[in-house]
Amino acid sequence: MANLYQERSNNVLRTWGLMLGFLLVVIAIGWALSWYYGDVSILYGAVIFSLLMNVGSYWFSDKIVLSMTGAKPASREEYFDLYTITENLSIANGMPMPKLYVVNDPAPNAFATGRDEKHAVVAATTGLLAMLDRAELEGVIAHELSHIKNKDMLVMTVAVVLAGVIAIVADMFLRMSLMGGNDRDSGKGGAIMAVLAVIAIILAPIAAQLIQLAISRRREYLADASGALLTRYPEGLASALRKISGYAAPMRKASHATAHLFIANPFGAEAGKFVNKLFATHPPVEDRVKRLLGSKAEEVV
Repeated sequence: MANLYQERSNNVLRTWGLMLGFLLVVIAIGWALSWYYGDVSILYGAVIFSLLMNVGSYWFSDKIVLSMTGAKPASREEYFDLYTITENLSIANGMPMPKLYVVNDPAPNAFATGRDEKHAVVAATTGLLAMLDRAELEGVIAHELSHIKNKDMLVMTVAVVLAGVIAIVADMFLRMSLMGGNDRDSGKGGAIMAVLAVIAIILAPIAAQLIQLAISRRREYLADASGALLTRYPEGLASALRKISGYAAPMRKASHATAHLFIANPFGAEAGKFVNKLFATHPPVEDRVKRLLGSKAEEVV
């Protein structure tokens, strides 16, 4: 079984492999559009548009997420345990202390966002702070700090943007197709290629979403492992995950756009149907706990 350091390296490589696949999907869509309409500028436009979207979303990711979740700044005086735990773990992890925010929501959850270590944010719900003891809260904060340290936020933000771009381009293509076909070769070969291009465009958003979800699941396993290494007490995070997963109600502002950022599914324990599991942004809690409580602390993944 791989140790934490080996698994961290392997997961990062796998994730960037998935990101490369994502980029290839974007290029494939641009090519399909340019072939279908006989205009190569469409391919160039799609690539430029996706790059601009990536840069904009990356630069303002923290502000966008905080606004969507309704998070408010957390002061040291009001949230002393949260502040001191984060401060101590940040020092132990050799990183700047992130800004702290609190979301007024009874559902227990937490997330990290921001473009890098110097502009990072960690947020927790009031329900999480009320439910967990100090050791469990340390496990959750260590998990979120690991997301920051492992540069997960950049990966997840880019994945979200690319999925959005693919969905937008596919929708535009289908709308234009319904308004009228192209004037290119109408022979059998051209017709077959046109059908294949349309099928590819329809399936592209689904593929993009599945890749995004796979990236999110891998990053959760990696953050669990890194967090356990940071605290040297995997039982704390394992216990916290059990409590969080046992809360049935969803968050008040649960959104599919930000679901992958949270430590647990923001739609609550009720989101357990087959379709929801298929498109879940998080691996099963049972699997995460099992990995955390392995025979050796260094082999929690």
